[in-house]
Amino acid sequence: MQPLSSHSDQTPIESIENSISVLVEATKGELLSRLRASDPTFFEKAVIKLLLAMGYGGAEQRGRQIGGTGDGGVDGVIDQDALGLEKIYVQAKRYAETASVGSATIREFIGALAIKGVSSGVFITTSSFTQSAKDTAASPSHSIALIDGAKLASLMIKYRVGVQIKQIYEVFELDEDFFDDIEP
Repeated sequence: MQPLSSHSDQTPIESIENSISVLVEATKGELLSRLRASDPTFFEKAVIKLLLAMGYGGAEQRGRQIGGTGDGGVDGVIDQDALGLEKIYVQAKRYAETASVGSATIREFIGALAIKGVSSGVFITTSSFTQSAKDTAASPSHSIALIDGAKLASLMIKYRVGVQIKQIYEVFELDEDFFDDIEP
């Protein structure tokens, strides 16, 4: 395929892919901005919706936001089985882009999980995690999945939570099988 113009080293497909990448990155930024500005309850519900869209909570979509005053350090819970025996506990923190979740906040979540008698959970933030927070979460005594703002935005786009498809473009090429199958 020929480049678009003599001034470009990109093929038309590469140009389209690069433009789509720019649009996706802009959408990620908009998502995080809106999530950071949202009400805490909205954010907690949004992360539960994301986890359900990812397949947690089974076909029945068994998950709920439980955050608020007296939530015991847990903002949501997802039942992995019909009887609710296997649960995923969730902590959701809206932090500014320049703020980071530190190890003390992770230790508080681990303590909240211990009170509930479990050792694993998901911690989601709109910002990032310090290295000490990552190290604390990686301790062998528990299992904490960390989802930072960049990963959160990527997952929301991948699972179509908080976004919608605006436009679909079709690109065509010759079907060589069509031409090979026609007898002269």
